[in-house]
Amino acid sequence: MTTALVTRYFSLSLLCLLALAGLAQTPTQTIRGTVTDASQGRPLAGASIQLQNSGSANAGTTTDDQGRFRLTNVPVGRQQLSVSFVGYEPTIINEILVESGKEQVLDIQLQPGVQQLSEATAIGTRTDRNLSTEYITTEQVLRFPATYLDPARLATAYAGVVNAYDGTNNMSVRGNSPNSLIWRLEGVEIVNPNHQSNAGTIGDRPTAAGGGVNMLSAQLLGTTRFLTGAYTPEYGNTVGGVLDMSLRPGNNERHEFIAQAGLIGLDLAAEGPISKQKGSSYLVNYRYSFTGLLGAMGVSFGGEDIRFQDLSFNLTFPNRKGGRLTAFGVAGNSSNDFVAKATEEQTEDKDRNNISFTTRMAAGGLTLTQPLGTRLLWKTALVLSANNSSREQSFPGDARFRANYENDDQNGARYTLTTSLNYRINGRNSVKAGLYVTRAENSLELWRADRPLLPNPPTGMLMTGSLAGWMIQPYVNYQWLPVDNLTVNAGLFYNSFTYNQSQSLEPRASVRWELLPGKAVTLAYGLHSQQQLPQVYLSKSAFPMPPTFDNRSLDFTKAHHVVLGYSHQFGPDSYGKIEAYSQMLFDVPVSSLAGRTFSALNVIEAYVNEPLTNAGKGRNRGIELTLQKYLAKTYYLLASGSVYDSQYQATDGIWRDTRFNGKFTSNLTAGKEWTRSRENRSRIWGLNGRITYAGGFRDRTIDVARSQQQSTTVYTSDDFNVQLPAYFRTDLRIYWKKSKTRYSRTLSLDLQNLTGTQNAAYSYFDAYQGKVVQKYQLGLIPILNYRWEF
Repeated sequence: MTTALVTRYFSLSLLCLLALAGLAQTPTQTIRGTVTDASQGRPLAGASIQLQNSGSANAGTTTDDQGRFRLTNVPVGRQQLSVSFVGYEPTIINEILVESGKEQVLDIQLQPGVQQLSEATAIGTRTDRNLSTEYITTEQVLRFPATYLDPARLATAYAGVVNAYDGTNNMSVRGNSPNSLIWRLEGVEIVNPNHQSNAGTIGDRPTAAGGGVNMLSAQLLGTTRFLTGAYTPEYGNTVGGVLDMSLRPGNNERHEFIAQAGLIGLDLAAEGPISKQKGSSYLVNYRYSFTGLLGAMGVSFGGEDIRFQDLSFNLTFPNRKGGRLTAFGVAGNSSNDFVAKATEEQTEDKDRNNISFTTRMAAGGLTLTQPLGTRLLWKTALVLSANNSSREQSFPGDARFRANYENDDQNGARYTLTTSLNYRINGRNSVKAGLYVTRAENSLELWRADRPLLPNPPTGMLMTGSLAGWMIQPYVNYQWLPVDNLTVNAGLFYNSFTYNQSQSLEPRASVRWELLPGKAVTLAYGLHSQQQLPQVYLSKSAFPMPPTFDNRSLDFTKAHHVVLGYSHQFGPDSYGKIEAYSQMLFDVPVSSLAGRTFSALNVIEAYVNEPLTNAGKGRNRGIELTLQKYLAKTYYLLASGSVYDSQYQATDGIWRDTRFNGKFTSNLTAGKEWTRSRENRSRIWGLNGRITYAGGFRDRTIDVARSQQQSTTVYTSDDFNVQLPAYFRTDLRIYWKKSKTRYSRTLSLDLQNLTGTQNAAYSYFDAYQGKVVQKYQLGLIPILNYRWEF
């Protein structure tokens, strides 16, 4: 063999080995994004970006003049990113999941700071470190057990939050009614954005702030900001919690797709550039329920045909001056139909009725964020939202048991224009001022036929009416850093409603003292107010005519919030905090009738049929503890607990337990991942569990004799004097992720209520059985899901 031939064979062998080595490499992906000033929105050029403990050859970079950065060939798996810039507080971004099928595009916001303080945060969250605030990311929603891919379900893993019913996202926050929580989208309050808003309620009627599942899919959401008390001045019209959702922009460089199928439904998402040159992008998502697919094939669940679908989008258009215009929208509908069973198949009162419930909701708008120079940020938005729920119930059987026909129709709409200016005076002083102008409209009708259907049947009209008015809500906040480790905020919020001339001027203030780096004490105070529910404003006597009472003149419910907290940063991926709070509510609508103890603080979905006065009070007090370790070094942990007391006072001056006074709640959520990489693929196995133990809510005593006479549930009083048994539930989530060169897949199994524990929900009088029946929450539910990103 000649020397030339040997050389040729050697070269060919070397090329083959190099090719095989390339095939054996672990799949990689790109991490890119922008770094901006959190308060001014302007890009930060020259910020340092560094991957921690990464095997990537390209582990660090700096941002360009537009604040952009790019890290290429990052190995798939969990990554941790540190970001720093002179004059700003550095941050550690945890829980970055790099997958081969999708780029990681991050929007990182740094807080100005005269002292370099360490801060751990989950991907995509901001680092303003306010009291009583949590951040819920899409990655967490996809990873935590028992979320139904809904951020509100994940919120119940935090301290002081209890779900009113397993099958819904109706949350009681710090002992308040679920109706006191508001939903915001892109910074603006919207109508209830949930499918099946009647789910889990005693009267099978829609709630104001909850439902079966959020209409906005997790595929579309960015970070959700969850606030539980003592809100900053930009938040108003709530005394019991805020879920502030934001939409993420689509990938502006390449087209990507997500297909997901499971028990929740079929979920399809697409995103990509509209113009690569201008950096504009689209993101669109469609979802159809799995139960709807089965219903189309004639399959029902216990005689019920349950369906929902929704479509949502977000279009993003950046401009050359660092600003951004977005256009977004969501629309969805849901239905739940139940057909009366044959006489021989009936076992309970519901079986004798035809029931049809439908909901429709839509929201959309425009937002503009624009830096003006180096010290001023202008934000403005126009957001419209509306919903409708309709329930029809007919009883084709013996009319001695109940009304022959009932119709319940509710409509709500909000049209909001908001604008704000954030001006940094210097490194230690800044001011933010804004205005919300909202047109709020609601209408409802409740009809009930009192006799068997005839050609011209006499009917009883229980409630009908409409309300409309303007909400004018200006606010201002001043921030002062007198010394390096002390931050002071002081501001005002003004709430007014022209419908009945209600108004409230509300001071807000907070002080944060950094004792040592990562160790801080915070004290916050706020006066807050909230409108009444439409069924409270519009309640009036049905007979005689004209009405003998009218509740349209009721004022806002108001509350003083005080929160004292201590937070401790244990490391770049873990922290702990303890908060003590007191909420003193006043001007609460209560019954003005002698001997009655009704309070609006106990209402979920029920109608009101008595005269009310703003003479009631309430008090919620408690201590909360949270320990969180983000997913780093293959495991994560979230432990939370709360001891609290929730009471109300009617006109008799006696303090009583509210419906939501469970006294305590505790949660432990933990998970671990195992990663294996070989050849041209990477695999991750994950095991996640959650244990919840909480005090039971309260119920009223049922008057059995009167219930039998009237063939419906009649209570002895409005007192919630029956303590339900303690609530216990375990959830398990197992997933398997596989990343190849151009796509990634996830197969997961959620076992909700793994032990099948029977948790009491409520009791009612069943007219068919002639006795009081205990209803339980959901049992064991397995949810299999498959996700494909490419």
